[in-house]
Amino acid sequence: MTEDHRDTLPAELDAGYVGPYTFPDPARRRGVGVIWLAVAATAGLAVVLRGSDGVLVNGALAPLAIGCALIGGYHLIAGYHLKVREGDALVAASREVGFSVGHASAQLGFRGLRSRPTWRLLLYSAENPPEQRGLVLVDAINGQVLDKLVENNPEDPAIWAGG
Repeated sequence: MTEDHRDTLPAELDAGYVGPYTFPDPARRRGVGVIWLAVAATAGLAVVLRGSDGVLVNGALAPLAIGCALIGGYHLIAGYHLKVREGDALVAASREVGFSVGHASAQLGFRGLRSRPTWRLLLYSAENPPEQRGLVLVDAINGQVLDKLVENNPEDPAIWAGG
């Protein structure tokens, strides 16, 4: 292996710069919930109309209808609209940490039984190398800062200097 060799992504896998990524709205779960409820209604209707002692329509369809209805109902109540986007969450997090932000990363996670969307933001201070870092949780429904952790950056600055 030569010293000129660099680890690179094969050309057929490199999409290049495709623009900013927009996280899909979790409210799409509601459409899936409606499909589950339609399957539940169809199975329940088959049991009511045909009874539960047939070959194709038997006693197994009633528990299926109940299970599909529960899953569909959960999808409907967990289908929050994403009202706070990552840019707005970054602004809220920047106000909380108390330092000028350089590099930052945002991830959408879900919390609680109803899967409420929450932005998790990792922020580094603007110095080179960064002296501080912070982790901020921002509610993706109302923009409220839920929690924050700010600390001095424990990483070795020699990493950024190439040492």
